[in-house]
Amino acid sequence: MLKIEAIPLSLYIHFPWCVKKCPYCDFNSHTLDKMLPEEQYIDALLLNLKQHLPLIQHRTIKSIFMGGGTPSLFSPQAFDKLLQGIYRYCNLASDIEITLEANPGTVEQQRFKAYRAIGINRLSLGIQSFNKKHLKILGRIHDDKEALQAIDCVKQAGFSNFNLDLMFGLPQQTQAEGLACLETAIAMAPTHISWYELTIEPNTPFWHKPPTLPLADDIATLQEVGQARLAQAGFQQYEVSAYAKKPCLHNLNYWEFGDYLAIGAGSHAKITHPDTQKIERFHHHRHPKKYMELTGFVQSREILSEEKLPFEFMLNALRLKNGVPSSYFSERTNIMLDTISKHLLKAQHLGLIKPFSNQICTTLLGYRFLNEAISIFLPNP
Repeated sequence: MLKIEAIPLSLYIHFPWCVKKCPYCDFNSHTLDKMLPEEQYIDALLLNLKQHLPLIQHRTIKSIFMGGGTPSLFSPQAFDKLLQGIYRYCNLASDIEITLEANPGTVEQQRFKAYRAIGINRLSLGIQSFNKKHLKILGRIHDDKEALQAIDCVKQAGFSNFNLDLMFGLPQQTQAEGLACLETAIAMAPTHISWYELTIEPNTPFWHKPPTLPLADDIATLQEVGQARLAQAGFQQYEVSAYAKKPCLHNLNYWEFGDYLAIGAGSHAKITHPDTQKIERFHHHRHPKKYMELTGFVQSREILSEEKLPFEFMLNALRLKNGVPSSYFSERTNIMLDTISKHLLKAQHLGLIKPFSNQICTTLLGYRFLNEAISIFLPNP
């Protein structure tokens, strides 16, 4: 029998607008061409949350992550109204982590102190590069100087816990340029660096008109050298593209197959039902206009079958460099670990997973070929 109250619970909130859509972005984001409908969207979020309350009952929320899009387009007053509603409806952990994604545009910088004052205690800055040329290629609205100014403002506002998002393998990027950006990020003394390779996603401008990227071997070398430098600077790799002195609690909950409620246009949730103990994934209508006009926000639902759950669990858990306690599998899927023993033994035999007892974790080979390790747990066709 699952102990649902023992499964960690987080809350994700999506803000779907940006000043400008970047050519590499495949997230649910929409260019803001009119006045931001702050009040209408916050009201919709709170109604969306109220409708989902029966799913979480009195469980405690350990983290909140507000992503996008560009959430920092919204005013401190809008976030204050939203957070006050969440405080009113939900039980929150006393040490809750509340993260807001922000872009280094000069307009948002003036708001950082106000964000801190209303209870937001972690920021994630979408820097992507400290190189002016590469920022222009990526379609970012800030330059290198504004990026550095934004980080300075974050510190002055009192945020001791913040993340810098940084890409590598960019068009026209040399290894020296990639490492220079990483050195700048390290010098800014964040608690967390998300350092990940640019990928060309379908249905993006870069997909339809691909830029010339560095050679795969050069990107791999850059990644290897960069990872060594991050480790030397005290940033532990705890997930595929996450390096931290203080890991993000919200992201950890995803990878450890915890539950997460979600509200907002296009947001996805994973919840263990309190009555049936079945695990459900659902997502909301993507377009913000349609989302705000509805009172039934959910577009589709899926109860995860027992056949799919092992793959779903491993798809997340094996991304963690140190894996997860083996007890999490039965505690968070309601399936006995013995039922996938042949898959675990196969992965172990191939050298992709370490011999397991208390921990399920990939080997160095398995982490390098993560897709192959995860695919072993796919359900039979």
